Amino acid sequence: MSHYHIEAPEGAVAEFVLLPGDPLRAKFIAENFLEDAVQYNTVRGMLGFTGYYKGKKVSVQGTGMGMPSAGIYIHELINVYGCKKLVRIGSCGGIGRKVKLRDVIIGMSACTNSKLVSRRFYGNTYAPTSSFELLYKAYNLAIEKKVPVHVGSLLSSDNFYEDTEEDVMRWAEYGVLGVEMEAAELLTQAAKYEDVQALVICTVSDLIPTGEVTTSQERQETFTQMMEIALEL
Repeated sequence: MSHYHIEAPEGAVAEFVLLPGDPLRAKFIAENFLEDAVQYNTVRGMLGFTGYYKGKKVSVQGTGMGMPSAGIYIHELINVYGCKKLVRIGSCGGIGRKVKLRDVIIGMSACTNSKLVSRRFYGNTYAPTSSFELLYKAYNLAIEKKVPVHVGSLLSSDNFYEDTEEDVMRWAEYGVLGVEMEAAELLTQAAKYEDVQALVICTVSDLIPTGEVTTSQERQETFTQMMEIALEL
């Protein structure tokens, strides 16, 4: 069986899949955390791998940037390949007052300024939320590993470059911890299916209020704490 965006034979993708936006982060995880990893997808350079972590079958699939791109891969993973647990692992810009560079944020919910979610509900507002079971496990793993962790809402934005910070910081006034680009679509799609669970775990790559930032190589290769938490799920 092949598909336009994911070309994997039947059974090649695990029920548990990690979703980094960067396909090179998917490659890094496969090479450094998984045993007997096999690459199952190269279409459009969006790399996908399946291997074993502590004896359990795990896949990792790049999704690209933004909800339209991520939504394609999420849809196919659920509807074509039967994935049941999907965990986004990515970077985010920190906006919460207590958030620091390289802290981990577990997204309990996702706000969005995109129409991609609301158009499903005829223009009405929908509140995408993570699986409580996965969130609870991830939080306790973070505490056990002594990882600096925050749990709360993320903003999934369509815009990476804003003309001003005014819009983003208004979300911060209402308790949003970080800004990324994919969480709301993942959580919305997963909610449609009774047997599918989803979670979002992000590492703070930059602090929008102060301008502090990590390098692209750091984001690709050194944000390992969120990877370890996700894999333990």
